Amino acid sequence: MSTLQDEHDDVAGDPGTEEFAALDPDDPGREATTSVSLFEGDEGGLEHDERRALVTLLKQRFISARTHPRDWRALTENERVIRGRLNDLFLELQIDPVREVAWKRQAVSETGQKFPTLLYDAAWSREETIVLVHLRDRFRAAASAGEARVFVDRDDIVEYVAGFRPPHATDVAGDEKRARNAVGNVNRAGLLIGAPTDDRFEISEAIEPLLPLELLRELLVSLQQTNEPEQAEDPLFGGYEPEPAEQDEEEQG
Repeated sequence: MSTLQDEHDDVAGDPGTEEFAALDPDDPGREATTSVSLFEGDEGGLEHDERRALVTLLKQRFISARTHPRDWRALTENERVIRGRLNDLFLELQIDPVREVAWKRQAVSETGQKFPTLLYDAAWSREETIVLVHLRDRFRAAASAGEARVFVDRDDIVEYVAGFRPPHATDVAGDEKRARNAVGNVNRAGLLIGAPTDDRFEISEAIEPLLPLELLRELLVSLQQTNEPEQAEDPLFGGYEPEPAEQDEEEQG
């Protein structure tokens, strides 16, 4: 029995044929002149790998060259057509070519018109936000020191979150459970690379492009608003300042 990929290869034909030349992703008439049917009644215009990359982009927060090599290759080789399909859904494709990370975001009209959306905008919890801020700081510090890959221990993250427990908090076990759940959720989001049962994770290179300074500040403000008044001097709010060089670049841009 042939697989979908086998069927796709049969359609692609020999590289020297006129049919293969029509598969050029930059050809405006590509979808009208080629057949990439993968199932009965299929009227789609994308090849198998392109559809796979598109589906992965829609399902995941991001894809990267290291964690999704096949999808990343299909995306970069067919960026225009995949970008167009996302645009059809009122989504924009974002790519960081340096870190080799791609993600989608909701499109915004120039007039402020709201478009229908497929995205589920779920806010990060307090513990998850603290974890994200910590991971971004750790990643940036290590990257500045020349480290190619950055690792962090689960217990270290949980201990860091515990450092922001209000003085009056008495449910230590509950707080630790929420912190460990936060680590698990960030792992499932792909920003901590490793198996769910691992005690040590690698911080994804996607942490910086997915958590830019503007979003980081929003997260910090959100945390501040949910904290008790006596937590106003919490070092997460009073002691965190972006690196001056990065801040200047943002303001100039």
